[in-house]
Amino acid sequence: MHEPTWDHRLSVTTDGKATVGHAGSILLRKLADRTGLVRALTAAFPTSTATTWRDRAITLIHLAIAIVLGARNLSEAERLGLHHRPVFGAPASDSTLRRTLAALDEAALTAIAKARRAVRRHVWTLLHLRPGGFPQVSVAGKCLKGWIVLDMDATIITTTSHKEGAAPTFKSSFGFHPLAAWCANTGECLAMLLRPGNAGANTATDHIDVLTQALDQVPGSSRAKILVRIDGAGATHDLLKHLHKLNTTRRTVRFTVGWKITEADEEAIAKIPQSAWETAVDSGGDLQEGYEVAELTGLSTRQGWPENMRLIVRRVRPSRRHAKKLTELERKTGWRYSVLATDIGRMHRIAGSHQAQFLDALHRDHAEVEDRVRTNKAMGLALLPSRSWTVNRAWVLAANLACDLDAWLRLLTLHDKEDLAQAEPESIRFRLYHQSARLARHARRRFLRLERTWPWAQAFSTCWQRLIALPNPV
Repeated sequence: MHEPTWDHRLSVTTDGKATVGHAGSILLRKLADRTGLVRALTAAFPTSTATTWRDRAITLIHLAIAIVLGARNLSEAERLGLHHRPVFGAPASDSTLRRTLAALDEAALTAIAKARRAVRRHVWTLLHLRPGGFPQVSVAGKCLKGWIVLDMDATIITTTSHKEGAAPTFKSSFGFHPLAAWCANTGECLAMLLRPGNAGANTATDHIDVLTQALDQVPGSSRAKILVRIDGAGATHDLLKHLHKLNTTRRTVRFTVGWKITEADEEAIAKIPQSAWETAVDSGGDLQEGYEVAELTGLSTRQGWPENMRLIVRRVRPSRRHAKKLTELERKTGWRYSVLATDIGRMHRIAGSHQAQFLDALHRDHAEVEDRVRTNKAMGLALLPSRSWTVNRAWVLAANLACDLDAWLRLLTLHDKEDLAQAEPESIRFRLYHQSARLARHARRRFLRLERTWPWAQAFSTCWQRLIALPNPV
């Protein structure tokens, strides 16, 4: 057996200098500068001329950058900051980070939301100017041109300790039950409300609050056509009435929500003739054999609901895991049913948008919000780091800022690099954010030198050049 030779005369020391790991932090910080996020947040925080004063805006942005890089708590954020000292200077300590988060009261949160809205308006303007234009949502092979699609969903953040606001959840776990709204066009988390673990899944006031915050984040020039998609938690009288009232002469708001089937609905489903059932279509617009849809509107009584609301029923052969949950009608017919409610009669300039097949596909596309939830949990929301409700609420905000930075970097600089633009958080960290580099100095200039053999080194350089070329916000 041959002895290994790869480690011949190899020693490991800890005396390296001018090396920068997780070099992707400079891309995220440059993005924050070029989009105007640093300037906007600085205006939202108090300032001081004291020599020991820490700029709270910079502290919050660097925390968001650390979350993008994988930090799960304030201590890890501080350690990343120490590692980036050669580029950014002395970092904030974990205690300074905590005090910054603890100081974010309602007035500060309102000011930060205003700053984010202004920056988002500039970023969306840049997206309209990029090759390919502003990202559009496509469903069943049809492009929803001009529509901003908002997906709302709640999730569970578990905890193993008694933190302020933590409570038993409906899934028999213990923790928190935040509700959020994501923009399906861009992948941004527009608003998130931290709630106790026992918060109701279908609480209309919470949905209205989050939706209001999300719509406030959408630039005015993009609010003409809004589509809101929610699962069964959105089928409440108050929420649907609120959505109906949002319609004006200059703004069209439509919705699709899940629907809990009642006995009256089952009676109506039983009356649907076989000829009325049509084969469903998938996300690409192709027929989806084994799945069928039909219009239920007019067959089921819906007193107290919007007059223009439509019900679309979908059926599929049940699997074994659904066998114990089938109703009498489902056992009798051999089909498993689900219903969605919508107020879409026809979407302007979208052929076939009135058909039950398209509406079914449109609502099922809402399932992509689960990817948004999963990636956000991989980027700061898997755990909340403090016992304090105020600090945890501010951490959620920092995670939302991290989501913005990650989404904007992909949209503005990596849009033509599919392996990075659509990469999972762990993948883009491995390929781009966690690249190591050597910081060199020559002729009073600094150079961040990447390893030339790294497969994504050129993508890193291209990203930097595109960030430099972004126009400054007005």
